[in-house]
Amino acid sequence: MTLMSIPSPGSDSLNIGSLELRAYGLMIALGVLAAAWLFHRRFVQRGHSPELAGSITVWAVIAGLIGSRIYHVITDWKTYQGNWGEVWQIWEGGLGITGGVVAAAAVIWVYARQKGIPMSKIADSAAPALPLGQAIGRWGNWFNQELYGRPTDLPWALEIDPENRRFQYLNDETFHPTFLYECIWNLALVGALLWAGKRFTLKPGRLFGLYVLGYSLGRLWIEFIRVDYASELAGVRVNIWVMLALILGSAAYLLYGRGGDSDEQSEEEAPEDPSSDELTPESDEPTPDADEPVSDEPVAENVSLET
Repeated sequence: MTLMSIPSPGSDSLNIGSLELRAYGLMIALGVLAAAWLFHRRFVQRGHSPELAGSITVWAVIAGLIGSRIYHVITDWKTYQGNWGEVWQIWEGGLGITGGVVAAAAVIWVYARQKGIPMSKIADSAAPALPLGQAIGRWGNWFNQELYGRPTDLPWALEIDPENRRFQYLNDETFHPTFLYECIWNLALVGALLWAGKRFTLKPGRLFGLYVLGYSLGRLWIEFIRVDYASELAGVRVNIWVMLALILGSAAYLLYGRGGDSDEQSEEEAPEDPSSDELTPESDEPTPDADEPVSDEPVAENVSLET
């Protein structure tokens, strides 16, 4: 028997006067705005113009939304068989952050090369911004009563209405609030990344590598307790395989990777004064002793006279 639990919203929409807003879309929009704000602030602090930060944000958001939806449809394609019109109904839920990050990174990489900007500087600026947006966007799953975990009677268990339960759990009322677990994990990751960027001198690109590793570790254990339908490979959820690959890849990059662009300094490195390391060429002639008188007579030179 569950003595305490988290209630689910009675509606997946928010009514503001005569205006009805889908809560999922609103949470995604708020998450995008929060991530854009933090990225913009960090990128401008690194010496770039607000206009450039805005352009990068626009391209990243467009590519991210398209990529995240494509990733979700690919990894959950059986849901859309015979209902392909639902593929475009993003407001109903269904965005895969992994696909969004990959798509946005690919588009921004092309854009960065055209503008001559080190990609690692963009990635490191975005590293703590991404989990901030994800933490806010996850509340859309709460409104939709989706992506919950196994049944539980813990005090923070989440109530799910019968129409939103999978058939094998119709007799269960409360479940693990995986959306909340991921929200808390992502907020902790934001703090850890901001702290690491200030505390350590990191090579370019390493902060983004820490984001990928940190997020993938959290998402991995959450995937093991989720009970929503998902495509499987060899009897294992596809997202688990993806997270394992990201963990191994990011760990290898952090340990052995070259690290960003060779002409870029890490964010904590201050430019050195070249004069401090400049060596003055030594003269082959002996330096006169301070106590030795210096002759005022001119030094004879070999001069060729023209006649």
